[in-house]
Amino acid sequence: NFPWQRYLNSITKKYVGFATLPNQVHRKTVKKGFTFTLMVAGETGLGKSTLINSLFLTDLYKDRKVPNAEERIGQTVDIVKHTIGIEEKGIKLWLSIVDTPGFGDAVNNTASWKHVEDYIDQQFEQYFRDESGLNRKNIKDNRVHCLLYFISPFGHGLRPIDVECMKALHEKVNIIPLLAKADSLTHAEIREEIKQFGINIYQFPECESDEDEDSKRQEQILKDSIPFAVIGSNIQVESKGRKFRGRSYPWGVVEVENPIHSDFLLLRNMLVRTHMQDLKDVTRETHYENYRAQCIQSMTRMMVQERKRRWVEPGPPPTPGRRRPLKMQEVLERIQEQMQQSQRGSC
Repeated sequence: NFPWQRYLNSITKKYVGFATLPNQVHRKTVKKGFTFTLMVAGETGLGKSTLINSLFLTDLYKDRKVPNAEERIGQTVDIVKHTIGIEEKGIKLWLSIVDTPGFGDAVNNTASWKHVEDYIDQQFEQYFRDESGLNRKNIKDNRVHCLLYFISPFGHGLRPIDVECMKALHEKVNIIPLLAKADSLTHAEIREEIKQFGINIYQFPECESDEDEDSKRQEQILKDSIPFAVIGSNIQVESKGRKFRGRSYPWGVVEVENPIHSDFLLLRNMLVRTHMQDLKDVTRETHYENYRAQCIQSMTRMMVQERKRRWVEPGPPPTPGRRRPLKMQEVLERIQEQMQQSQRGSC
C-alpha cells in the first residue's frame, strides 16, 4: 500500500513502456541542441547578405566592407564563416553561415568555385578523421548541409560559371538555386536549363501515402517554385497604414513576406520548418557516404599496394623500433592527395 507500489502496479498493468521512446529521444535531442550549416554563393550585389539577415532576423554583416569596382577586378574567393546561437521555445539551434565573398566577381572566373569545393571537402575530411579517431563522443558536425546558389537576373538564363560551379558541387552538397531580385526570368526557364545541363539540385522527398492532401499540395508548391525567386530586406516600409519589411521603388512597394511578390516565405519555411532535417539526412546518407566510400576504397588500395610492394621487394627484417605503422592522420593525408590529383586529372 505504499505510494510507489501503487505507482508500479498502475504502470505495469497498462503497458510495457516502449511507447515513451519518442519522448526520451525528444528530451535528449532538445537538451543537446541542433546544428545546421548553410553556405551561400553568388556574385556581389545579388542580395545574399540581406537575404540571410532577413531569413534569420539577425545582422551578421554589420562590419562588412563592400569592395569597389577596381578591388573586385583582382579579387579572389574568400571563405568566411559566421556562427550564431538561436533559441526559440526552448529549442537551441547553432546556425553556421558560410559566405563566399569574391565569388564570380573577377574578370577571369575560371575555376573560381574550387575554393568552395575545397571547403566542402575539408569539412568531410575533418568529420571522417574525427569519426575514425578514438574519441568519437563529441564530434562536431561542420559539414555543409545546404548551398543557396544565387543566379543573376541580369543575364539570359544560366551563365557558364553557374553551370560549371553547380556541376562541380552537385554530388557534394544540397544545392538550392535562387533567382536574386528576379523580375525578368521565369522559374520554368531556369528549371529547363538546369535539367538540360544535367545539374542535380536538391530533390524534395516524396510524400508518404498516408499524408493528408494539404501536405501533398504544399510539397508540390515547393517543387514548382524551384528556383525560388526571392527578395530580402531588413527595412521597415510603410504603405496604406501598414508597416512591413520591404523595398520601395518608383513604381511601387515590394513586400518581402508577400507570396505574390516573393518566394521568401516558401524558402524560409522550407529551410527552417519543414526540410532542415531532410537536408541534414541527405548530407549524411548520400554526400558524406559517397566521400567516405571513396576514402575507404583509397585506403584499401593503398594497403594492397603496400603489401604487394613488400612481397615483390623483400628486404632485411625491420629493426625493432625503427619502423612503425602509418597513423590514421598520415593515411588520410595521402588519400586526400590522391583524390585531389585524380580530380585535377579529370578536370
